[in-house]
This record gives sequence, C-alpha cells and structure tokens, in this order.
Amino acid sequence: MKSLKQYKTGLLTTSLLMIAAPALAADPGGWNCQYCPFEDGYRAEYSAGVSNVSDDAAHFGDATGYDEKGTYLNLGGSGSFAEKGYQLKWQAEDLALDSRFIEVEGGKQGNYGYRVAYREIPHHVFDTTSTVFLQDGSNSLVLPSDWVVAGQTNGFTALDASLVKQNIESERKIIEVDGHYLPSTKLKFFVDYRQQKRDGVDVTAGSFYAQSSLLPRPFDYSTDEVDLGLRYRGDDGYVQLAYYGSFFSDTSVDFLWNTPFTSALGSTQAALAQPPDNSFQQVALSGSWRAPIYQTVASFSAARGTMKQDDALLPYTTNPNLVTGALPAQSLNGEVVTSNIALTLTSRPISKGRVTFAYRLDDRDNQTAQREWSRVIADTFNSGELTTNLPYSFKRMRFNARADYDLFNSVKVSAGYDRTDFDRDFQEVASQTEDSGWGQVRWRPSGLVEVKVRGGSAERTINSYDEAYASGLGQNPLMRKFNLAYRYREFGDLTATASLPNTPASITVSALYADDSYSHALLGINDSQKLEVSADLSWAVSEKASLYLMSGYETVDSTQSGSEQFSFVDWQADNADTFNTVGGGFRVKNIAEKVDLQLDYSKSDGTTEIALSSVNRNLSQLPDLSSTLDSLRFKVLYQQSERLQLNLQLRYQSFTTEDWSLNGVEPATIPTVLTLGANPYDYDVYVISLGFRYWIGTDK
Repeated sequence: MKSLKQYKTGLLTTSLLMIAAPALAADPGGWNCQYCPFEDGYRAEYSAGVSNVSDDAAHFGDATGYDEKGTYLNLGGSGSFAEKGYQLKWQAEDLALDSRFIEVEGGKQGNYGYRVAYREIPHHVFDTTSTVFLQDGSNSLVLPSDWVVAGQTNGFTALDASLVKQNIESERKIIEVDGHYLPSTKLKFFVDYRQQKRDGVDVTAGSFYAQSSLLPRPFDYSTDEVDLGLRYRGDDGYVQLAYYGSFFSDTSVDFLWNTPFTSALGSTQAALAQPPDNSFQQVALSGSWRAPIYQTVASFSAARGTMKQDDALLPYTTNPNLVTGALPAQSLNGEVVTSNIALTLTSRPISKGRVTFAYRLDDRDNQTAQREWSRVIADTFNSGELTTNLPYSFKRMRFNARADYDLFNSVKVSAGYDRTDFDRDFQEVASQTEDSGWGQVRWRPSGLVEVKVRGGSAERTINSYDEAYASGLGQNPLMRKFNLAYRYREFGDLTATASLPNTPASITVSALYADDSYSHALLGINDSQKLEVSADLSWAVSEKASLYLMSGYETVDSTQSGSEQFSFVDWQADNADTFNTVGGGFRVKNIAEKVDLQLDYSKSDGTTEIALSSVNRNLSQLPDLSSTLDSLRFKVLYQQSERLQLNLQLRYQSFTTEDWSLNGVEPATIPTVLTLGANPYDYDVYVISLGFRYWIGTDK
C-alpha cells in the first residue's frame, strides 16, 4: 500500500497551487497584472476522491502511477479567469499520483502570453525481476562478498541466497516555461524552455565472449531545450528568425560491473561508456508569402546547426594486466554540421485545380576526425589489430509534386509524384534513389456519403551494393540491409464514410494494403505484406443516449533468408503477425433522476507465428508469441446539485502474454546467461474509485 509519506512532496507544492490559483485570479496583481479587483469571470472545478487497486502490476502502472496494490488519493481541478482582455487558466491532474500534471497559462490577447507546466511520467517495465548485483555508487554494480564465480550458471552456488528484488522502472520529470510578447500587431517575440530529467533503472547486457549478464543499470539523464525567436507578419506573409538549442547531460561517464563468470586474470571488472554529454544548436530562417495571382502561396525555411560531443574517452580496458598503447585522443571531439533547406509552392492556376511543389535538402556533414584505435577483445587480450572510426555523413534530397482537380461536383481526383535521393559515406550503398507515384479519387455523391480510394507504387534503386566493403565490416557479402536494399512497393487504401438518412448515426470503414518486395536480396528480408481493416459505428440513439462500436484487424507477413555457414542461403523464416481489436461503449444521461452512466470496453489480441526451415535441420516452429488485453471502464455520475457531482468508477484490466524468451527463464536457466528472471505479463487488476467534483464561481 502507498503510504501518505510518499505523497508529502507532491501535495505540498501542488496543493498550494490549487489553493493559490483562485486567489491569483481574484488578485491578478500577484501576476503583475494591472487588473487587480476581483470581478465576475472566475470559474473553477475541484475534484477529489480515493481509488483502491486490487493487485501489483508494473504494466498497469506504466504512465498511470497505479503500479502497486493499495489505496490512492485522487486530486485535481481546473479554473479560469477573464477580465478586460486578461486571461488566466490552470489545470491539475493526479496530484497525489506519480503521474501528476500541473499547468498555468495566461496573458492578454494581442499583447503577451505565458505558460508554465510540470509533468511526471512513471515508466514501469518489470516488477518480477531480481538480481545478485548490488549498486555501489551511481554507476557501479558489485557482487556479494561471498559470491562464487563459475564457468556456467549451474555453478553459481551462492545464487539463490544472493538474489534481491529489483524493479525495472524509471521516472520522467518535465518542466516547460513558454512566453511571447507582441510589441505591435505585426511583431512577435517568443521563448520556450523545456527541461526533461529521467532517472531510474533499465536493463543492459554485459558480455564476455559467449557469457553474458543482464544488468540492472542505473541512469540519470537531463536534457535542456530552448527555442526563441522573433516573427514579423505582414499583410501578405511573414518572416521568422529562430534559435534552437538542446543540451544533454549524463551524471556518469561510464558504467562498471563485476563479472559473475570465470574470467581471465585481471578482467573481473568491465566497463561500458554511457551516453555522452552533447549539444545541438541551430539557427533557422523561415517565412511565407501570398502572391496576388492564382492564389499562390510560397513558403521557405533554411537552417544551420552544429552537434558537438567531447566527453572523455574510457581507456582501452579495465584489465591492469593488459599492455596497450595510449589512446590516439583523450576525447572524440565529435562535430556534425547540419544544413536544411525547404521550399514549398502552392497555386490554383484554374478554378477547379490546384498544384503543389515541394523541395527539401537535408545535409549531415560529420566532421569528426578519423583515427586508428587498438582492438582489445573482452578485456582479455589485445588483438594487435587497428580499426578506424567511421564518421557517417549523408545528403538527402526530396522532391514532391501534387495536383488536385475537381472533375465533377461530386468527384475530385488527385495525383502525386515523390522522389528521394540519398548519398552516404562509409556505407555499403553510396547512392540510392526512390521514386513513388500515386493517384486518388474522392467521391461525395451527397453530404451523407464519401468514398476515397488511393493507390500507387514506389521503387527504391541503388547504384550498387559494395560487397567488398561489407566483407571488410565482417558481414556476409550476400547480405542486404533492409534500409539499403532494392525494394519495390505497391500500396492502396480505401476509406468510406456514411451517415444514415434521417438517423443520427455514421459508419466509417477503412482498409490499407502494402506489398514490399526485396527481390535483389539473397540474404536478409525477401518480402513483406501488410493488411489493415477497420470499422467504426457511432449512433446518437436519443438526446440522452449514444453508443459506439469499433473493430480492427491487421496482419503483417514477411519472409527472410539467412546463412548459418556464412555462405549461401541455408535457412528461411516466415513471420506472421496478426492483431484483432474490438470495442464499444455507451453514454446515458438522466437514466434516473440526476444519474448518468458511462461504459467503455475494448479487447485486443495479437499473435506472432515464426516458422523456420533449414537445409541442415528439419522444419521447426517456434512457440507462438501472443498477448491479450481486456479493458473495461464503468462510471456512474450523480448530480447532487448544480455545483456538486458525485461519481463512482470501476475499472478492470486483464493483460496476458506468452513470450518464449521469458517463459520459465529464471536467472540460471540459460547456462551462459545470468538473467533477471523477468516473467511475461499476466495480471488482472480492479480499480474502484469514489470521488466528487465541485464547481465554484460564475459561468459566462
């Protein structure tokens, strides 16, 4: 059960905001406002209640804060004030939960505005995990003092006695401060600031040759972003000059852990570099202009940015018994320069037709110096080989053209052509082009029916696949990476919407199909097909009642080929993913005097089937991966008076998964991998909530 002590920090600050907001609205002088007397124009609603959660469930608590069994306090509300052009609004949600949110915004229309917001988002992954590692400081994991190393997990005699519970979870805290000022009707200054902090524990793998440990890695990140600039708006367009900066920092440069397996002399501790401190700064100029002829609008943007990273590099190895040369540099001193140009032109040369042309160029110039580095293998021996870092760069050009024409009053046709050119450095494919064409017909025989059909194809071609370069990277020369391989795609979609005559009901049906063929790839993905179908019905049964129904189906089939012997194709895998979703609900007002009912239900399930065929082995079928999610919400609202509403809510969620990579895999199940023993999700959670909502103030 959550203790009230856990709520003190959040409630101390957030409850003060709820109490102060009406006073600030009543006395805007607290916000340096010239309109201090409180007059009519303030309205607020406050909500409070309690919720009881039946069971612990990390997945259910992800982003909601309801991760543990027990009783929770629910607090929230919203309010607004307006007087003589000045406005202030505030809202607060889930103040007593780990998913709390607070926002205050205000200003004077046409003069200035501001916004301050704070949000917490909990991220719960597993609460069934355990580990033998103990955290030593902020970036180090150590083994128990009585730990006995072994070559395989079945030799870990101290394992059972050393396991301690370790949840895999983290928290994200976001602060946002935005403001703008208009010294005139044509000029606007703006500044936006956002700070995001993330800390917690995730899972990473630490390996030594064929042995590996899944590690509960602690992390603590922070990102600060600022966006500021000025905009001038004229009668026929605008121009804007802006600056954007993003600054990432990590409290740890490295992550250390002791290996639980038998290791070479001196290699009992290993290290991984952590995400380095880095920055990105960009200056952008953009604008648009409306020409007097043909209803033409031209817009443009140009930006120049620089990414930098200069964290200190870790040594080649943590093994003091290995002799290595000095690092060629103490810091990577990485620098990437980005350039972006975009132009768009839209015009209506004839009354029934409109054309659009767009061009965009993205240039990523990686100016990081190349150096030769020694290769130390698993902190065990120095290979004596040198490797060179590869500063990847690319240029991407996109051109789009589109035309729309009103063929008849009820029929509109559209067509488009897209072309993308890619040039890369230090990759198997240096030059790549994709051409895509599509056509669309939209038919509206009446205001009640609309049908839209779209179809097209796309071909991605490459100049050549450099097999020698791939071999130099240790790849099979017959392998084709899916993002670099030749691909031919056919696609189509259909959307139909109908409102029933003389009936307040509407139906929407949609379908999408895509077929990808990688016909030039011997090893890698060979083909993929995707089909999506969905249907929705909404019906206002009466002035007091409405209902909706929805369903969806999706399937993705793909085939890939591989080689066990690092030569020609000797195995193939067929993957089939299927997803089904159904749902519905209703709303009924005044079903009894002052009583409203709401119900929402959804059910979704997914299955992945993987069939393997091998020249060296018989046909085999991996166990299916599956998941089923049932969710139900039922709410009863009782309007006790004009200002007081009572509510009762029941929420139920059931989530079951089958995952062969987790089913029955305890910490020592795999001989050469020490795991965290995570279990597949399998829970049934009930949440019962009682609360009230109270309105105060006036309603303009």
